Amino acid sequence: MIRVFLHGFSTGLFLQLAVGPVFFLVLQITLQRTPLDGFCSVAAVTMVDYFYIFLAVAGAGKLIDKSGAVPVFRLIGVGVLLIFGIIMLVSAMSMTSESVFLQGAPDYRSSFLSAFFLTITSPLTIVFWSGLFAAKAVEQGYTKHMLAIFALSAGFATFFFLGGSVLIISILKVSIPFQVVKVLNISVGVVVLLYGARRAMVVSGSWKQGRGG
Repeated sequence: MIRVFLHGFSTGLFLQLAVGPVFFLVLQITLQRTPLDGFCSVAAVTMVDYFYIFLAVAGAGKLIDKSGAVPVFRLIGVGVLLIFGIIMLVSAMSMTSESVFLQGAPDYRSSFLSAFFLTITSPLTIVFWSGLFAAKAVEQGYTKHMLAIFALSAGFATFFFLGGSVLIISILKVSIPFQVVKVLNISVGVVVLLYGARRAMVVSGSWKQGRGG
């Protein structure tokens, strides 16, 4: 069972290396607020990941894939990404040294909810996890019990990776000049916007192919 746990953890950790908008949101929250705010956002992301992993293990991914709801979920995800990106970019552009000091006050509820909503608007994660678990069950010959351990450890990798990132950022933050913080925040907003635009292009391309078919 230890081998299964380590396999799931290493798989989940490898997937975390493909950083996306959620990672950058956690980065921004940690830079602008407190380390505990960062960990609140990590807790929210981990909670949603485990929720989707549970649904994937329960077979919800197959139902979503067959129901034809995938394009709707993709559209919702794109909308949320673009909105978050715009808000983050506008906020970063208007930052001043005084505002950074004020934003350093903790806001645990906001930190948790912003990360929660950004993560939960990607329900296609269920389909992804379902495919991954099905492949591992076949490749490794996992039983349901072993698959549950694999899923548990894969989800734990989210908390480990993001939590470690928050810890490192919190240590380095005190020595980062204001201008660097501002540039980092602007970069976060731009990355999320570009990611949303890229997803919009993918959704648009999928719809065109669907109509053409």
